Amino acid sequence: MTLHHTSHWNRKKVLVVDDEAILRMVASDYVEETGLEAIEVKSADEALAILNTVHGICAVITDIQMPGSMDGLELAALIRHRWPHIAVVVASGRVVPIGNQLPAGARFLAKPYGPAEIATLLRQVKACA
Repeated sequence: MTLHHTSHWNRKKVLVVDDEAILRMVASDYVEETGLEAIEVKSADEALAILNTVHGICAVITDIQMPGSMDGLELAALIRHRWPHIAVVVASGRVVPIGNQLPAGARFLAKPYGPAEIATLLRQVKACA
């Protein structure tokens, strides 16, 4: 787990979940460019630990394919159920969710993505405004 850059207690946070360190760091940099704080974790299990203890998380950006007890789609469904106020963005360069694989209100982001896509998505998230 990495708190990206300097943390401020009341700054809104985006949890970035990806098992690939470089992609996680790049996504976190894009989040920071929007003025939000990024928290990086490498698995759904670490994400759940953060969600249970850290306040102010307005969105989660998660990769689909990750090792551990659950993948990104399962994590997204759990977040939607337990924390319905948190926006969920599911990202992948290999898998495109079909039908009802994405929980209600979740968004899909194709990899590779750039800072403009992250900024646009986060602007649309009312909880992060």
